[in-house]
Amino acid sequence: MRDEFLQLLVRRYGAIKSQFPGEGRRKWNLRVLQEFWATDLPDVSGPATALAEEFLNDDDPLDDLVGEGPQLGLLLRTDFSNEDAWQAFCARLKSEEQDFIQSMQPTPPAPAEASTSDGRDVKMADGDVKMADGDGDDDDSDDESTEGLAAPIIKIIDPASEQERSLFQNISNLRALRLLNDADIRSRPRASDWNQAEIYTGLTIWIYDPQSNVDQCARLVSQQGDIYGTATGDSWRARVTHICELQFNMSALDMKIDFGGMDRYDYPERRRNLEEAEAQ
Repeated sequence: MRDEFLQLLVRRYGAIKSQFPGEGRRKWNLRVLQEFWATDLPDVSGPATALAEEFLNDDDPLDDLVGEGPQLGLLLRTDFSNEDAWQAFCARLKSEEQDFIQSMQPTPPAPAEASTSDGRDVKMADGDVKMADGDGDDDDSDDESTEGLAAPIIKIIDPASEQERSLFQNISNLRALRLLNDADIRSRPRASDWNQAEIYTGLTIWIYDPQSNVDQCARLVSQQGDIYGTATGDSWRARVTHICELQFNMSALDMKIDFGGMDRYDYPERRRNLEEAEAQ
């Protein structure tokens, strides 16, 4: 978290929290961020109203939905018009997830063999011999990125009640980030009239939308702009068969998706983000 935003949070978070009780951590942080954008030089004078533990760890109404399990990303259902297509998508996602996790498991070593006095080979059962620690060459580095990999890689969020569905139905990428991630700022990739950019941290968000019923793809939402010309909340579509592998590569191997420097993100979704941001 950059110092400029951190200082404003220390000064204003507690007051905002008191003024809007019940909204939760993410919304309170966003309100402070809106104050940050409202002026070129935010006033960070005055006494502190909150500790870092509060604006980092306060409860949020959607924390239970996000969860604290092993998942690396979230699949958010935002269209409820075709149950059959949705169920087919989820079934394929889970199948691909199981196959991917299985493929990443290390191959067990072959049983050791020993020879008897008459020359016959005898297979040794697991546990017959225990090697001492520190002997031989360890090759653990190749397994570090897959250690502890478990299902689900992608947690599925399928709103059940009418109230929950109305919250998520056909929402924009920016709205999804603000509901399920935590806001922050950073320097822009290149100098411009604005030297700071709004970014988000948390689990990767994949959005199932009306088009998903037809193409069996989901929108992968960018938490921050990367190369010049890209923006926070940009998205592109990925097939359900590729989601788990892409998610693992992004989270564990720090893979970047930049299309070779070409701007190939979904322009209509970028326009929705801009319109929503300008309306506030």
